[in-house]
Formats: sequence, C-alpha cells, structure tokens
Amino acid sequence: MAERLPLFATASRGTEPLVAAELETLGAKKVRQGRGGVSFMANLDEAMRLIVHSRLAMRVLYPLGEFESSGQEGLYDAASSVPWEDWLTTTSTFAVDATLTNSEHTHSGFVALKIKDGIVDRMRKTKGARPDVDTHSPDVQIVAHLNKNKLSLSLDLCGDSLFKRGYRIKTTPAPLKETLAAAVLMASGYDGSEPLADPMCGSGTIVIEAGYIATNRPPGLKRHFAVERWPSLGEKATALLEEVKLEATAKLRPAPHPILARDRDEEAIEAVKRNVVAAGLSTVVRIEQADAIHTEPPADISPGLICTNPPYGDRLSAGGQKGMKTFYFQLGEGMNHWAGWRMAFLSGNSAFESAFHHRPIKRTPMFNGPIECTLTEYGPQPVKNPSPAGAE
Repeated sequence: MAERLPLFATASRGTEPLVAAELETLGAKKVRQGRGGVSFMANLDEAMRLIVHSRLAMRVLYPLGEFESSGQEGLYDAASSVPWEDWLTTTSTFAVDATLTNSEHTHSGFVALKIKDGIVDRMRKTKGARPDVDTHSPDVQIVAHLNKNKLSLSLDLCGDSLFKRGYRIKTTPAPLKETLAAAVLMASGYDGSEPLADPMCGSGTIVIEAGYIATNRPPGLKRHFAVERWPSLGEKATALLEEVKLEATAKLRPAPHPILARDRDEEAIEAVKRNVVAAGLSTVVRIEQADAIHTEPPADISPGLICTNPPYGDRLSAGGQKGMKTFYFQLGEGMNHWAGWRMAFLSGNSAFESAFHHRPIKRTPMFNGPIECTLTEYGPQPVKNPSPAGAE
C-alpha cells in the first residue's frame, strides 16, 4: 500500500459535511471536517481519483506546515525554513496565493511577497539559483493562509480552483459557483434517478451540474491539474490521472431522466444555451424560455425535483423588500401547479420562506460567497382534485 499523505480539501461554508461524506465515498481515510474544509488521508492514487471526481471540493491541498509568524521577519523565516528543494527545481516556476484572517498585515500581496523572498533565498542557498515566479500558470502553486499569527503553507494539487469546470462561456448576474450548485443538488438528494427542473436557471449552473451527475460524468474529466507539473510527482501523477479518466469514461451513461432549464430572460436563455453546449450536454438539457410564476410544468415530463436559486433581491430597487415578498408569494402560487414535484430553493433573502407560503420539510444553512443562505426543501406538491361536475 502506497504511503497515505495528509491532505486538506477546502469547501464553501456550510458544505463541509457534504464534502466530508463525498470524500469518504471516494476512498479518503481519516476524514475530519472543520470550518472551511475537510482534512483527510489519501495516497497518490486515491488523491488523483479525488481531484477528478470531487464535485464539491474547492481545492485539494498538501500541507507543508504551520508556523508562528510575527511581523514581516516571521513570514520570511517561516518560508525559508521549508525544504522547497524537495518540491521545486531551479527551472520550476511558482506562485504564492495568500489569504489573511484577523492578521496584523492588511495586504495579502505583501504577505505573498515576503513568503516568495523566503522561498527564493532558500533555493539560492541550497541549489545555487532561484526559480522564477509565474502568477498566470505556475508549475507549483503555493497557498499561504495567515490567521492572526499562525501561518500555514501548502501546495495546491489542482491549480485553478475545482469550481472552474471550463463550461462557463457566458454568464448572468450573480451566478452560483459550480461547486455550490453541486452541493445544493446533493443536499437535496439528487442523484440523476428522477427528472429535474430549474425554472429560474440563469446561466445554467444547476442544470449543468445535474447533467454531470445524471450522466455519471466527473467534473475533472477533461481538465489538467497542477500536480502534473510538480518536478517530484508530475510524471507519476499524469499516468495515474490518465488511468482514472479512462475508467471514468467507461462508466459514462445516458441521462436516465429529463433535465429542464427555464428562464424568462432572453439573455439568460442565450447564456444557458452556450454553456450547455460547452459542457457537452446539448442532448441532455432541454431549454425553454418561460416565466416561473405563470407557466405550467411540462406535460411530457413526470414529476421529479425542482431545484433553483431564486433572486435574493436588492432592497433599494425593484420595489425593495416589499417587492421581493410579492415576487416570492407569486412564485409560491405558481409552484402550486407542479403537482407531484418536490422542491429545493437556495435563498439568501430572509423573507423567502414566509412569503413563499409552503411548509418546508428541511432547512440547510449554506453560504453563497459571503451571503448567508438557506436551502429550503419541500415535499411533493399535492395533486389538486378537480371540482365535482356541476359544482359552482
């Protein structure tokens, strides 16, 4: 058995339990969820499977260490103490991505610069030359997080964040990150075994992620990863990734049930059309221009899951909060027509649930970036009995 490495998957706030469950399903060991991510153990084979198949993780990091760091000297000393010669060569390129939480420093770029200085001076001392910085496409991406005086340094196996699936060709205002859309679907119990409809689809993130789930397509099937360019592991990682992708390709399937994307906005319809094509799902996702408030469910699709991210609203426009309450009420009335469909709504407006006036069966807190949201789920809508003949 190959040695297992301590790794860390970053996650959108509120999705940590979902990420932990997904990692366990994908073979990770000693999974421990925390705030903002999940720690786990995996060997290189397992790690390559995880980065290809994970729908929910934002990044997968290999921690190099944690250090007490005070002032700019502390940043430099911590960085120069790491054996970078194990991970870099003098011809490698690298970049440092720094984030700060409650830090004495106010500029992440300054923190990244001091860490970079420590790295290049260490390499000069041990190898006689320094590697170059490439902020656009580095061979090795170094992630630094400074929380008060505690500095953590890690290597990013992925490079670009895993939410960047590559299909977002055209966008609309306030789109969901792909990883959050997948988390909403998974939290709602969607596994592709039922029809799905998004009546306010925007640029189509939810329906595309649903299409990937329904067709058993891993989100990392077509992308490359930073670990493939690491001097120490790149060749082996690339070979393992090719095996994982071949195996995944053999398990692709036709979508067993329809996926419907609707929106009333012409620009949104154009965006979802382009993005669905880029995602390779043009035969999977059906696209229609329609208003969620006033339209009936499709007669040729049996009931399944309605999953959507309705507008949160701007209190200074569009009628303010009063206007949003009216919209949510009308939306609730419109959903009365979807007999037999269960529903899941991710909303960042506290007025949504009461104005929507349906009785929820489950609430799950999530964050859409900095916005505190609730995923509210509803059981199948009741079938209304027709009025008796002759009734007035």
